[in-house]
Amino acid sequence: MEEFSLYVLDITMNSVRAGADKIDVTLEEKKSDGGERMLYFTVSDNGCGMSGEMVKRLADPFFTTRKTRSVGLGVPFLKMLAEQTGGGLEIVSRSKEEHPDDHGTTLKASFGIEHIDFIPLGDLEGTFITLIQGSPDIDFTFTYITPTGKVHLACSEIREILGGDISLAEFEVLEWIRGYLRESYEALKQNK
Repeated sequence: MEEFSLYVLDITMNSVRAGADKIDVTLEEKKSDGGERMLYFTVSDNGCGMSGEMVKRLADPFFTTRKTRSVGLGVPFLKMLAEQTGGGLEIVSRSKEEHPDDHGTTLKASFGIEHIDFIPLGDLEGTFITLIQGSPDIDFTFTYITPTGKVHLACSEIREILGGDISLAEFEVLEWIRGYLRESYEALKQNK
């Protein structure tokens, strides 16, 4: 994948496939303890979760739970990108079978933004629109934090404003969300 936003899409879709109805995606740019500019990426969900054995096998490109292909490259490539840029990857999961009242998965990855191997962020706005359009009933929360400001979008808050009768997949709603994200990202760029 040539853009980071495609990793965001791929990893978040894993949460959708896991049956999550609440998914939090956070990207945060800040300096590490060593002074390097880092990007911290977190996806947290309340999906079915995974066993400890499954979590261990996620970094293997020849392991996948999907039936449409025989390899699962998203997590192994994300891990490789993180490590190549001076970061790392951690996955914590609690399976529904073992923890029926408190299950889900959290993936945390860190990346050296200024490292030569870090790829462009890409179209984060389009990624979030795609996720909402494809799964309008999920409570996505997107947060992008930089030293100069923050972009925040919560589907639950939009639903509350719209009332229960309007889907987030409606064209006008998606266009409003797209405009909001575009303006928010532009404001961050201007503050840099």
